[in-house]
Amino acid sequence: MPLHDEISALTAAVDAALPGARQDLERLVRIPSIWADPSHADDTRRSAEAVAELARGAGAADVTVIAAPGGAPAVVAHWPAPEGQPTILLYAHHDVQPTGGDAEWTTAPFEPTERNGRLYGRGAADDKAGVMTHLAVLRAYDGHPPIGVTLFIEGEEESGSPTLPALLHEHHELLACDVIVIADAANPAVDVPAITTSLRGLVDVVVEVAMLERPAHSGVFGGPAGDALTALVRTLASLHDENGEVAIAGLVHGTSEAPDVDEAQWRSDVAMLDGVELLGSGSIVERTSQKPAVAVLGIDAPRVAEASNVLLPRARAMVSLRLAPGDSAPKAQDALADHLRANVPWGARVTVTPGPGTAEPFSLDATGDVYDAARRTFAQAYGNDVVETGMGGSIPFIAEFARTFPGAAVLVTGVGDPASRWHGIDESLDLGMFRRGVLAEAFLLAELAR
Repeated sequence: MPLHDEISALTAAVDAALPGARQDLERLVRIPSIWADPSHADDTRRSAEAVAELARGAGAADVTVIAAPGGAPAVVAHWPAPEGQPTILLYAHHDVQPTGGDAEWTTAPFEPTERNGRLYGRGAADDKAGVMTHLAVLRAYDGHPPIGVTLFIEGEEESGSPTLPALLHEHHELLACDVIVIADAANPAVDVPAITTSLRGLVDVVVEVAMLERPAHSGVFGGPAGDALTALVRTLASLHDENGEVAIAGLVHGTSEAPDVDEAQWRSDVAMLDGVELLGSGSIVERTSQKPAVAVLGIDAPRVAEASNVLLPRARAMVSLRLAPGDSAPKAQDALADHLRANVPWGARVTVTPGPGTAEPFSLDATGDVYDAARRTFAQAYGNDVVETGMGGSIPFIAEFARTFPGAAVLVTGVGDPASRWHGIDESLDLGMFRRGVLAEAFLLAELAR
C-alpha cells in the first residue's frame, strides 16, 4: 500500500476507535484509584481489573495482573511481534492523585465532564489518558499491531513506585523490549508535540521536632518554654534563602539553553496570585526542569478550630525535594536530612525519617533511528515540529527501567498540556490533543515496522 494511502487508512481507523476510547476513559476516571490512600486500595484493584479487561478486548494474546508484596496491582499484556519485528513497551499508570478536596472542583472529580473541548476529572489527563492512548492505538490496529507490543500499566506511580524495582526484577522476561514509550509527560501546547529529554528526581522525608514530654499551659510556662510547632516552622523556613533559592548544600544545579516561557502565561497556568514573586533565579524553564525545588507537603498540628492554649510538645512535617538531572536520590535525601538536623533551633530534638518513594533524575540523548521516527510521525500527527524539553516532574519508572533494559530506546511523550492541571483542582484533558496523541503513536508503530 502506498504510504499516503496507509496514513489515510490508519487515520480513519484511529477516528473510528476514538469514540469507544473516550467512553472507556470516562469509565476509568469514575474509579477513584488513589493507591496512596489505603481506603481506596480496593478501588485501585478494581481499576487494574478494568484495564486488564480493556486489554483483552483490544486483542491481547495474554493479560496478567501482577504486584510485588505490599505493592499496587499492575497490568501486563502482550501482542506478539511478527517475525523479524521489534517489540515496543507502552507504559502508563492507572493510579491517581488525591483530589485535594472534592468541594473545590467545579464538577465532581470522579464524574467526567466535558466543557469547552476538555474532559474534566481526576486522572483524565494524568494518566488514564495515557492508558487509553495506548489502547486506542491497539484498537485502531484491530488487535494486530505491525510490531510486537507489551502494555505495562503501573498502579503506584503517584506514590513514588516503591515496589517497582522488585516488580521489574521478578517479571524481567515479561517486560523485555527494544523500545519504551512512556505516555506520562506533557506538551508545551495542545498542537505542539514534545519529546521529554530530562526529568527531575524526587525524594521526601518526614521531620519531627520535639520540645516537651507533654503539652504545657502556654500562659503559665510560655516564654522560657517554647513549642514544637514554632521550632518546626523555623526549621522549615531554613530550606530557602531570602531570594527563594534552595538552601540545601550539596545539590546539583543545572542550566538550560531552551527558550524561556512567557511569564504572564506561566503565572496564569499555575494560578499564582497577583503580586506574588517567583522564587529563585534563572529562566523559568531552568528553574522548573534543571534546578532543585523543595516544598513542605503537609504538617501534623492541631487544626485552628481545635486549637487550645497549650505549648505543643511535638510537630512534624513532610518535606519533598525535586532533584536536578545528574543528581543522586540517596545523596540528595541525605543532604536534606542533614540540613534539617542542622537547622533545628533551641536544642529541640529532631527525628528525620526517609519517605517510602524515591525517583532518580533522568536524562537522555534523543539521537538515533527511534527518535528520528518519532519526530517525523509526531510532527505529522500534530501539524507542528517536535520540541525537546525537560520536565520538572518525576517518573520513577523511567530510570528503573532504563537500568533494567539498558539497550532499549526510551521515548517520553504524553497528552498533557499547561492547562491540564495535573495533581491540581479541575484536572482536564484537551480532547483534540488526545486524538493527535493517538494518531502520533499509531503512526510511530507503523514507522518502526518499516
